[in-house]
Amino acid sequence: MAASPTPPPTTLALLMEPSPEPSRPRRRWVGRVLLVVVLVALGAGAVVLFESVDDSPPADRFERFTVADLDVEVGALPPVGAAVPQTREWADRLAAVTDIPARTLVAYLNAEAAIRGSQPDCKLSWVTLAGVGRVESHHGRYGGTRVGEDGQLSKPIIGVPLDGSPGVQAIQDTDGGRLDGDPRWDRAVGSMQFLPATWARWSQRANGDGRQADPQNVDDSALTAARYLCAMGGDLSTGPGWWKAVLTYNESKKYGRDVYSGADAYARKAAEIG
Repeated sequence: MAASPTPPPTTLALLMEPSPEPSRPRRRWVGRVLLVVVLVALGAGAVVLFESVDDSPPADRFERFTVADLDVEVGALPPVGAAVPQTREWADRLAAVTDIPARTLVAYLNAEAAIRGSQPDCKLSWVTLAGVGRVESHHGRYGGTRVGEDGQLSKPIIGVPLDGSPGVQAIQDTDGGRLDGDPRWDRAVGSMQFLPATWARWSQRANGDGRQADPQNVDDSALTAARYLCAMGGDLSTGPGWWKAVLTYNESKKYGRDVYSGADAYARKAAEIG
């Protein structure tokens, strides 16, 4: 496992303090249980490593926010989130008009700030992390999971066993089941869906408290994803760098376009609220 430097003090710790939760009208959700195609890459995780999608999403999922599927060419310039006010109040305002929980958005913003301090040449934008998080676990809310104010998921998000079943690559256990609970086959773990071996290589504890990084913590997962993407792509403000990073995370052009579409939608909405 590579040495993990302590996060710089510029990390937006002030965003951890919640502002009063606004009242939200209930919205009706109409859904069905959908089978998900399982696609695996050796980089970080998968397009979504789950057998089915729960038809009862969290109550705070907003139907008014939609992400248009953009048919962009591989290599296109990436979406970039404009500089944002570094406050929890701003995060709450954006969360109120998107499908990102405020606490997960805090994790993305903090990860961008940490990487900006430690790897300024990477030029990672939080919207890229949001694009990845949307595809991988709907920002840590897959299957009704909640994100606590400490960044911990209310229940672990663990993918299907990578056992060589149809559509699934066979990857035998690499960590004795420590992260995924499976001593025979590896499974992708956490809100950003890392394979255990990749997590072992790139993970970093976001708050620098000396404990091991936890893939079921959105702060640790976001920072680890940021480190991985920067290592794979270099300068993520360029088309070649961004696409190389994202397609190393998952070797699927559709996946790359899905991440791009989400990142673009979040960048536009952030610009709207200022």
